[in-house]
Amino acid sequence: MRLSELETGQKGMIVKVLGHGGFRRRIIEMGFIKGKTVEVILNAPLKDPVKYKIMGYEVSLRRQEAAMIEVVSEEEARTQNNEDTFLKPITQNTPVPEETMRRLARGKRRTINVALVGNPNCGKTSLFNVASGGHEHVGNYSGVTVDAKEGHFDFQGYHFRLVDLPGTYSLSAYSPEELYVRKHIIEETPDVIINVVDAGNLERNLYLTTQLIDMNVRMVIALNMYDALEHSGNKLNIHGLSELLGVPIVPTVSRTGRGVDNLFHVIIGLYEGADFMGQKKEIKNEVLREFREWHDQCVQGHKYEGPKEEDPFAHQSFIRHIHINHGPEIEASIDAVKKEICKNDNIRHEYSTRFLAIKLLENDKDIESRVVAPLPNGKDILAVRDKEAERLKRAVNEDSEQAITDAKYAFISGALKETYTETNTNTEAFTRVVDSIVTHRIWGFPIFFIFLYIMFEATFVLGAYPQAWIEWLVELIGTGVEHFMSPGPLKDLVIDGIIGGVGGVIVFLPNILLLYLFISFMEDSGYMARAAFIMDKIMHKMGLHGKSFIPLIMGFGCNVPAIMASRIIESRKARLVTMLINPLMSCSARLPIYLVLIGAFFPSKASLVLLSIYAIGILLAVLMARVFTRFIVKGDDSPFVMELPPYRMPTAKVVARHTWDKGKQYLKKMGGIIMIASIIIWFLGYYPNHEAYATTAEQQENSYIGRLGKAIEPAIEPLGFDWKMGIGILSGVGAKELVVSTLSVLYTNEDDVENINLSERIPITPLAAYGYMLFVLIYFPCIATIAAIRQESGSWKWAAFAALYTTALAWIVSFAVYQIGSLF
Repeated sequence: MRLSELETGQKGMIVKVLGHGGFRRRIIEMGFIKGKTVEVILNAPLKDPVKYKIMGYEVSLRRQEAAMIEVVSEEEARTQNNEDTFLKPITQNTPVPEETMRRLARGKRRTINVALVGNPNCGKTSLFNVASGGHEHVGNYSGVTVDAKEGHFDFQGYHFRLVDLPGTYSLSAYSPEELYVRKHIIEETPDVIINVVDAGNLERNLYLTTQLIDMNVRMVIALNMYDALEHSGNKLNIHGLSELLGVPIVPTVSRTGRGVDNLFHVIIGLYEGADFMGQKKEIKNEVLREFREWHDQCVQGHKYEGPKEEDPFAHQSFIRHIHINHGPEIEASIDAVKKEICKNDNIRHEYSTRFLAIKLLENDKDIESRVVAPLPNGKDILAVRDKEAERLKRAVNEDSEQAITDAKYAFISGALKETYTETNTNTEAFTRVVDSIVTHRIWGFPIFFIFLYIMFEATFVLGAYPQAWIEWLVELIGTGVEHFMSPGPLKDLVIDGIIGGVGGVIVFLPNILLLYLFISFMEDSGYMARAAFIMDKIMHKMGLHGKSFIPLIMGFGCNVPAIMASRIIESRKARLVTMLINPLMSCSARLPIYLVLIGAFFPSKASLVLLSIYAIGILLAVLMARVFTRFIVKGDDSPFVMELPPYRMPTAKVVARHTWDKGKQYLKKMGGIIMIASIIIWFLGYYPNHEAYATTAEQQENSYIGRLGKAIEPAIEPLGFDWKMGIGILSGVGAKELVVSTLSVLYTNEDDVENINLSERIPITPLAAYGYMLFVLIYFPCIATIAAIRQESGSWKWAAFAALYTTALAWIVSFAVYQIGSLF
């Protein structure tokens, strides 16, 4: 609990002090030190401030400041003690011994909250995975992590809670990621921030570092991909750069885990107070002596071990809070705005006032509306800001936002000039050679489409063998159940409902895995970013953005994360249109439907037919994007700015893990929504009066699901579909895999059918089959996709619009294909 929650007369033991550096330093200097007992003496008449007794003297704090101090109360200690059967119970009226409270506080202090912050494509999620053992996907292009991911692990007797924040280039209010990261740092107040920096792109990555320094947070820099810097032959004086920045720098190689232990040793040092030993500067054993004794006493079986000197990654780092020098003119303006902000003492516990002043001079609208406007002197602060911004414009001949950005890059350039030596200028030769081929104005597009064709061909050819094995296994299970179970509804449920429904979908697991294998390779290698690069002009003609291509390609895997990935697009207009057309990208859940129908009606031209389905989805997306940007969605375009990372050969482990993670999600669907839906569909097709009809076909037609199918049949009959295919379409609203399982259940019960393969039991023409595939491609996205559109757009209006327009478009396209095709 927090100190502000204690009542008058209650005691608590301090666990940790939260908040940014300046606030923490002031509170700790007042005596609020971890492991000390604090007692609430009295409240002011208006309940604020509150007088506390600590270390033998009395001190007052406002409640909002006390809320930043985590404590263990007597009641918590009593409850925890009484739950332990090996300890003597403490009655309600008996004071809790101080040692009991201290023991509980020590246990809670073993949890360290760490946030990972860094540019897109700096290896942040790789570091998260190697540290936490998590399985988050890592892609070699910006914007993979579209939400915060949390992981846990234990190290040196401490429990680490890691949060992988979205990749961002700065802490401005330009994109949702920037706002999200800034909000997390301020509101969640992590104990330590790991600023992940790409060792190969120091100048660009360190811009975010300078903004974190402005926030005055406890931070360590993970100099990631350090092996690439070593192999390049270029030299970096890590010790010197650490001294200039005032931040510990630890080289890491997240792909192999090299340096990660040292990183968390330094984090432990920061957490335990090494940042308050700034005068001594260097992190040495004597700096850590303050908590070494505590660690050895309280963490049984874990003697503290610092970085080993023989480790080439071991080094000395500096910890001291610095101010980035923006030059005399800008610094004068920062001081003027900061002086006006500092008239509000109640804001210091949450924000660095210097950070607020800089953000205001950068015209940050979010800071203006959320932080400054509610302050009593908010108008005065903005007036001072406007006055200083105008003065700066006259003094430096550019607006204040640009002047601050230039000053930060000048600081970074100066720091690197002192510490970085570039001896090899040919490190990017391989990337340039490959780019000259895959982004060629003539060969770039054919190479991309050839790669897609190979992907689809492999999905069919290579996937056919394991698919046949799974089909054999499903058939064997069905035969076994047929032999051992007694006739009756339960037997029919197991064979026709569960095995027929789930088995009809699970056979396509190998094809799904192969599709994700190719997509993962494109992402991890860096080729996906090139695909966005070569498609930008086409995207721009559609009224979209080159970055829109990444979520659209991701839609081939699953529309839900693809829609979430649209956050990487800065323009709201382009982001919204991308979300609306993303369902037209054929996700992997639709693939089993195509495989069934193509295998039955187009076996000799399987890959070309499948490619045509995907191509039609893309063409429709282009057409609808043009319509939406011109007539429906309004807004301004944003410039195309996107990082093209160097090519990296994906490791087999990462690609395999990503592919298998998607496979596990598919299997979970088999045992969850698809099994439940298959049972419901079987029930609706089995009842009422199952025994009252001469044939199964007649019984199904008069069942609940038959009546529903007959009701919608007039609407789909012009498309060449029967009522059973209509039920398949309805079931696909929940999840597209349900279409195959539904057809498996419905067509399994045909009396005159001897074929085991579902594709040979559907009585339609090839033209109707093609139209059915197009309908499934286009119509109502699954419920999860609709929910994702609502979440990302912030309105049910756009989610409902997506559901309605796709269904109407599906009917029109399928009608045109069937009716026009029938003429020939």
